[in-house]
Amino acid sequence: MKRLLNHFLKGLAILLPIIITIAVVRWLLVTIEKWLSPIWTAIVGEQYYVPGLAFVSFLLLALFVGFSSRWGIINSLWQLPGKLLNRMPLLRSVYGTINDVFEMMSGKNFAEESVVMVTLPGSELKVIGIITKKSGVKNDTLSKQLDEQHVAVFLPMSYNVGGYMVIVPKSCIESLDMKPAEALQLTMSGGLGKGYQPKSRD
Repeated sequence: MKRLLNHFLKGLAILLPIIITIAVVRWLLVTIEKWLSPIWTAIVGEQYYVPGLAFVSFLLLALFVGFSSRWGIINSLWQLPGKLLNRMPLLRSVYGTINDVFEMMSGKNFAEESVVMVTLPGSELKVIGIITKKSGVKNDTLSKQLDEQHVAVFLPMSYNVGGYMVIVPKSCIESLDMKPAEALQLTMSGGLGKGYQPKSRD
């Protein structure tokens, strides 16, 4: 009976991530199709509309937005809706949180070689962190509080979109050959991820 239960749990461990991933992708496809298909139906007519056209148009729109954001004026226009949402009391928290999570997961605001192994002062405990701020950054409140010997490091938490920001001496950190997004994925999975093995820089 115990062996049968172990096989069952192992089967769930294999199947559930696949099922959940497919469900999330399906939800995304259905949502985009539901929102954009009425627009295409009004443009080309219901008899000429092909299922999936809405999703393809969304991908092309995302590509166009990303490509055109290279120019400052157009990028400002794309940023305008977000700025308006940030001014609305109720929506500001929701939009700000979602936006911060996406930027954090993509590593957008992290510099290269910013993933470090932090040895906590007075301890042999080591944790993976990401340098978020150094001294010398103009017009930055946190940077003004740092001297040249200290850096601000974000320590992500496992199985949770959160973490701690700590100020540590540079002597307590060593660089890791890892991208910020990979470090976040590894840490948030509690080290159970198999896709990457960190190695220290020489």
